[in-house]
Amino acid sequence: MSFWKTITRKEDPHVYANKDAHLVRSLRVRDFLALGVGTIVSTSIFTLPGEVAAIHTGPSVAISFVVAAVVAGLVAFAYAEMAAAMPFAGSAYSWINVVFGEFFGWIAGWALLAEYFIALAVVGSGLSGCLRGLLAPMGITLPNSLSNAFGTDGGVVDIISVVVIAVAAVLIAMGASQAARVENVLVVLKVFAILLFIVVGLFAIKAANFHPFIPKYHETANGPFGGWQGIYAGVSMIFLSYIGFDSIAANSAEAVNPQKPMPRGILGSLAIAVVLFVAVSLVLIGMLPYQKYANSAEPVGLALRAAGHGGVATVVQTIAVVGMFTALIGMSMAGSRLIYSFGRDGMLPKWLGQLDKNQRPNRALWTLTIIAIVIGAIFPFAFLSQLISAGTLIAFLFVSLGIYALRPREGKDIPNPAFKMPFYPVMPALGFIAALFVFMGLDIQAKLYAGAWFVLGLVIYFAYGMSHSFLAKKGDTDHGGEKK
Repeated sequence: MSFWKTITRKEDPHVYANKDAHLVRSLRVRDFLALGVGTIVSTSIFTLPGEVAAIHTGPSVAISFVVAAVVAGLVAFAYAEMAAAMPFAGSAYSWINVVFGEFFGWIAGWALLAEYFIALAVVGSGLSGCLRGLLAPMGITLPNSLSNAFGTDGGVVDIISVVVIAVAAVLIAMGASQAARVENVLVVLKVFAILLFIVVGLFAIKAANFHPFIPKYHETANGPFGGWQGIYAGVSMIFLSYIGFDSIAANSAEAVNPQKPMPRGILGSLAIAVVLFVAVSLVLIGMLPYQKYANSAEPVGLALRAAGHGGVATVVQTIAVVGMFTALIGMSMAGSRLIYSFGRDGMLPKWLGQLDKNQRPNRALWTLTIIAIVIGAIFPFAFLSQLISAGTLIAFLFVSLGIYALRPREGKDIPNPAFKMPFYPVMPALGFIAALFVFMGLDIQAKLYAGAWFVLGLVIYFAYGMSHSFLAKKGDTDHGGEKK
């Protein structure tokens, strides 16, 4: 077999359907909505609007959020069709494996894996910082050795981050339905906190804080500020906030009747997130001049206290810390299902693709958890955040183009989905161009880190995956009876 035929050998979708049939289908629309909102609307909604406004956009931060949402929305339509047509564990990895071939599926999945590993470490670190900030006024403090990553400000291990990531894994290991119930409750609490801030903040808005809405462009030490250049820089920075909807797709093999829950969960959670992000941005900027948010780790708390609502600030920040746990649940579920898919296909050691006695992919879950804890213990927060958007955008590019390979096969070897991306064939191209547009706006460090991760993925594929995959062992024939 030629090299090109080897790396483009495609998986039979019926094989994935048979393999994933062992997973327990227990998740419904409400669970996917909670999973999506819980993952997308994480700590960033309380911090990012103020940070981006101070660094790049001024009051026009709301425009950056809308533009980033349009880009995410275009790709989300592609995700919705893919998930409805092929409700397999592993989302983009499995889909691209079916429509483009093994090598391209591996690259898309490997890019997503960077998101899940690092997002877990980032959210764990962020939750730790916020919780320590709440406890400090009560006289409860931890030594630097137990508060920071190894080698950072005297740190040995961020113990709170380790504990919360492990607790999320324990909860998921008990079953996806149990984790979903906890997620649903915490998401309701988090949305309540956001709405409380919006309602209270509306009465403290000063119109003068919105002028000029788009400040004049100039360069700063942090890059462009003001004008459309600043808005574009803000989009690339903000896009990280919207990427959580792919965590829904990764769990599609555990959906009850996935034709309906998947599109509704993906598109519905993104729509809710957009409204909340834009509303928080406008209220936040209206309450205080955007310059006040420079170097503030808690802009929402800062704005509420400045308006004389210290009690509300404490309530909102407390719920925000608890609500951050929802992102840990969402990312842990999605990442573990992706690693399970790699093991299922022999791209990584096959024991990762084995289920426990209750038909749960807990080996993959604990592998993800341990690696995320180690990453969070070694690397500081600023380093980690660079890779998340880059990895996910690469997967988004593949999924957008994948619609062109999927559509001719629908109703043939792939079921005709109940949901299809509208305005075909124009919208998939727009999704690809939009994702590329955001990727090009990432800073050079993010691109370098993504390149290094990509090279590592190539080494693993050619050294292990290409020869150990089940497609390699069975050639182009059906290997659905292979035991793992």
